[in-house]
Amino acid sequence: MDSRGTVLVTGATGYIGGRLVPRLLEGGYRVRCLVRDPARLQGRPWLKQVELHSGDCLRPETLPHAMAGADAAFYLVHSMAAGRDFEQRDVLAARHFASTAKAAGVQRILYLGGLGDPETDLSEHLRSRQHTGTALRESGVPVTEFRAAVIVGSGSLSFEIIRYLTERLPVMICPRWLYTRAQPIAIRNVLDYLVTALETPASIGRVIEIGGADVLTYGDMLRGYARARGLKRWLVPVPVLTPRLSSYWVHLVTPVPAVIAQPLIQGLRNDVVVRDDSARRLFPSIKPMNYDTAVRLALANLERGHVETAWSDAVASSQGDVTPVQLTTQEGMILERRQCVVAAPAETVFRSFSQLGGDTGWLYFDWAWQLRGALDRLLGGVGLRRGRRDPHEVRVGDAVDFWRVEAVEPGRLLRLRAEMKVPGRAWLEFRAEPRDAGQTVLSQTAFFASRGLAGFLYWHLLYPIHSLIFSGMIRALARRAEKPPLV
Repeated sequence: MDSRGTVLVTGATGYIGGRLVPRLLEGGYRVRCLVRDPARLQGRPWLKQVELHSGDCLRPETLPHAMAGADAAFYLVHSMAAGRDFEQRDVLAARHFASTAKAAGVQRILYLGGLGDPETDLSEHLRSRQHTGTALRESGVPVTEFRAAVIVGSGSLSFEIIRYLTERLPVMICPRWLYTRAQPIAIRNVLDYLVTALETPASIGRVIEIGGADVLTYGDMLRGYARARGLKRWLVPVPVLTPRLSSYWVHLVTPVPAVIAQPLIQGLRNDVVVRDDSARRLFPSIKPMNYDTAVRLALANLERGHVETAWSDAVASSQGDVTPVQLTTQEGMILERRQCVVAAPAETVFRSFSQLGGDTGWLYFDWAWQLRGALDRLLGGVGLRRGRRDPHEVRVGDAVDFWRVEAVEPGRLLRLRAEMKVPGRAWLEFRAEPRDAGQTVLSQTAFFASRGLAGFLYWHLLYPIHSLIFSGMIRALARRAEKPPLV
């Protein structure tokens, strides 16, 4: 395809689509995003570079405008979280999408489905992914259908289950599905295939199975993750553990809800390995990495605190969409985000949080901060004694009490990395996003990547006091920014 072509991406608010869009932009494509709620894309760094359309594949009347003039379309949506009828919804949405694409003259559709031998008794989830590909082909528009199993990258559903189970459970009861074989693939390789396919005519009209360099059991994947994290884990096999019980356990231990975990776990009874070498022949330049490398890359992203490409919904900062408190999980980290509207310019709000620490203190329950610093010193940590280099100016690398400045965007953002003793890694981020009438949305986010069971307990046991302190601090920051300057 000509690099000046227009590419439509559905599912841009999701895990794959949200990472695919910037790759397409880097490749010189004009990108158009079809989403049900455009507000969910707020905060994406590439938002101003794409054409945005609101629509729903279950409402065909909303699709033609987004399809008009598109050369190719990525279909990356699914309905698994919608309930038990997700297979019917997926097939219906795919038919609407494909028929509209045919009428609009779209040259091809690219789709990411699920790996699995269609001649076997596939789970409802895997069968649905393959039936969706069939529904897309019914209209006559040529379809390139990639089929993948576990996608290794912080934030993907399957990998998050592996991550959280390994992090939080020193001893794991292993049902039979932990011994099923799979061929995990790194998210980077998945994106390589999706983008390269646009310039590979031989991939048009093909079903292409993709996987990484290793064929492993799910138990192997748990052990591999544990090795990468330096954790000792024991797997205890049991003869029977139903998918329903497993899904409830996953719901309890991980951020993945049971309604999503259950169809995923049912799919784990099926071997999901690549059965033909068409991917290698069609895309010889792509060298799938092994599982250990993929895990290390995913963890490196987590260690750097890069959560901008998370698949979870972005928090909109427009009028009426300012969520006061949101507790969620992104990129394998626990997030507590607080927001408020401040009647002051963004530059003033930035000054209010960029001067925290040192003699200024932390504006709320300062005695609790002092106590935490003293305990940190007793444990051999840095404590609060370092203060800060300058009471007004902040730059990357500065020490701010027991934090280190990791990122600064003047007038907009400050991110601090914790250097106190904690069972994991922690960050505290402040953002000032301007809006109309001289107002600013102040966002304050605590990120915590727990290490093992100790980290999990640390977060939840201290959450009540942390919640109290952080809610008081954001209110104090807002009052400080709104306070008239002294004449």
